[in-house]
Amino acid sequence: MLPFVLLVVVLSILEQSLASRGTLQRIRPPKNPRFPARQILQGFENGIGSENSTTYNSAIVPLTLSSDQQSYYTVIQAGNISFRVALDTASADLWLVSSACTSGPCTSVPKYQLGYQSPSFTTVNLNQTVFNTSFADGTTASGFVALETVQLANLTVPDQAFGVVTSTNVTNGDQVSGILGLGFPRLSQIFNSGLGNATPFFSTMAQRGQLDYPLFGLSLTRNSSGTLALGAIDGSVVGNASLIEWNEVVPFAPFATESNTSTYLQWTIQLSGISVGGTTVAPLPTYAAATNGFSLALLDVGTSGIFGPYQDVERMFSLIEGSRLVDTSGQWAVPCDSNSTIAFKFAQQSYVLQPTDYLIGPAAGDPNLCLSWPRAQPPSSDGIDWQLGATFLRTVYSIFSLGIDRKEPPMVGFYPLRNASAPPETPDVISSFFSSVSATIATTLPNFVLPTPSFTTPPYAFNTSFSAPAGKIVSSGLATSTYSAALGTHHLNVSAIPTVSPSPTLATFILTDAAGHVSTSISTAVLPSVTLGAPPGWSNGAPSIRIRSDLAWCTTLSSVLMFLLMVW
Repeated sequence: MLPFVLLVVVLSILEQSLASRGTLQRIRPPKNPRFPARQILQGFENGIGSENSTTYNSAIVPLTLSSDQQSYYTVIQAGNISFRVALDTASADLWLVSSACTSGPCTSVPKYQLGYQSPSFTTVNLNQTVFNTSFADGTTASGFVALETVQLANLTVPDQAFGVVTSTNVTNGDQVSGILGLGFPRLSQIFNSGLGNATPFFSTMAQRGQLDYPLFGLSLTRNSSGTLALGAIDGSVVGNASLIEWNEVVPFAPFATESNTSTYLQWTIQLSGISVGGTTVAPLPTYAAATNGFSLALLDVGTSGIFGPYQDVERMFSLIEGSRLVDTSGQWAVPCDSNSTIAFKFAQQSYVLQPTDYLIGPAAGDPNLCLSWPRAQPPSSDGIDWQLGATFLRTVYSIFSLGIDRKEPPMVGFYPLRNASAPPETPDVISSFFSSVSATIATTLPNFVLPTPSFTTPPYAFNTSFSAPAGKIVSSGLATSTYSAALGTHHLNVSAIPTVSPSPTLATFILTDAAGHVSTSISTAVLPSVTLGAPPGWSNGAPSIRIRSDLAWCTTLSSVLMFLLMVW
């Protein structure tokens, strides 16, 4: 009897030891996934730990630049299932490809498993509320609307409306399963479908008072060291909050079919100036009468580059010797040894881009010429002439404050990351940078000069009989009025805005593709090891046990002991 007892004790000690090291995990369905408990694991569960936040109403999570350098993604949980989603400030809906999508881009990414029957999943109108969204590049996603518990770091939103995508031609690499729109409710297709309380994810938290402050901040880098902060700003990036320059978001008049109220639509602010190599280029707004004489600029994390109107872009490149239009899409090229800076001015503050910020890379067929941002585009009927994506946003820490009902308008803040007075980069610095990032573009440029295309300006899309002055504070659609204003038009109390800071700890993601192949990916974050697209503890309905490979010897020892026990 004694050997039997000893074997049992050894097995028990072995399992306790492994569990205490956090290396043996029994994976079971959550007890109550609709309201998951908050856990503290030297920081925030499923997010980066805060060093100076004493509440759980803010979070900070890592952002990674996709391998095609077109988008930034992070990880969320929908029904306790983990997914990578690309961020987009120019759209407002959360959507995920589902197991009902079996063709095209859906075949190669983790999918929301409808067969799992998540306890926190709620149908809407028997799945008959249609979800349709489209993007400027012509891609679309469609499906139906449902409700699910969505979690980002320690922040949880029960019954969040999201798009369950059953068909799409949106191609996302890097195992990205959908898009997290961070725009205003008016921009949301789901919100406009008539569902009650179907606001976007960020707006939902702000309207419920879940955040320390109704804002989010973006730190964008060329790797996986960027961050998304919700309810606070990243204290590891913003060293002096008083240097943040704030700009009021521009409201838009109603469309002909909308209500008779001007409200906020896009993260759009007034662009007051442009310069190239220190020479000023005065912006020429397409609809000057409707936009109070200002050009409007959309801040769009979902766009990789910079786009502007032909009337501005052509004059900008005329100031760079040797530049020329090389494609009817509005693409310009400049000599790769050009060291002119480009600056965009908002209010009284200019933000400078060095050549390594705005040059895309040398053309393979013409290595002395580099493709360049901005790219020119035809007039847009919404009056937004400029779209500033990651190329610009990497030069600043950007803060998007939703505003507070009856107290504070929405604001966009910029904390400069570039020294505006720094000398232009030398050609050697530019060449070395291109070499280090393998930036050569596989294209050959035309050997003739392309003429500037001509376009017809479409009618303005909004009802000009309604005024839409900057600084307007609407009575709905913004954060709950229970917040105390810190960025109001009559005072500025930046010290009232909380900060969070990341903890640089490696996290491992286990990726499972549609064919069942498993691979791993490592990011900088405090995140437990998770399986993307797989319900916790669910494998065709059965719970499972996962053991890390570095403990193979322990598993083998356990098996040997069990064998000896059986033989004995």
